[in-house]
Amino acid sequence: MAEFSVHDAKTNLSKLIGDALEGADVVIARGSVPVLRLVPVAPRGKRRFGALKGKIAVDARFDEPLPETELGGWNLT
Repeated sequence: MAEFSVHDAKTNLSKLIGDALEGADVVIARGSVPVLRLVPVAPRGKRRFGALKGKIAVDARFDEPLPETELGGWNLT
């Protein structure tokens, strides 16, 4: 584990980012106290239109009005 002071981290930020992206454990300390770890962000998955097709079903009663007993619980003012 590589530990760097805040000053060293500011001076060598590009190098530390590269090290973290390569899997190195980069820790930044204030004085002698470690305060944070520099880690890469996991990439987000791509959205694909129609990815859930066939996996979700909507009941035929979906568009029907709710019964009065059910509507009583909603604050519609």
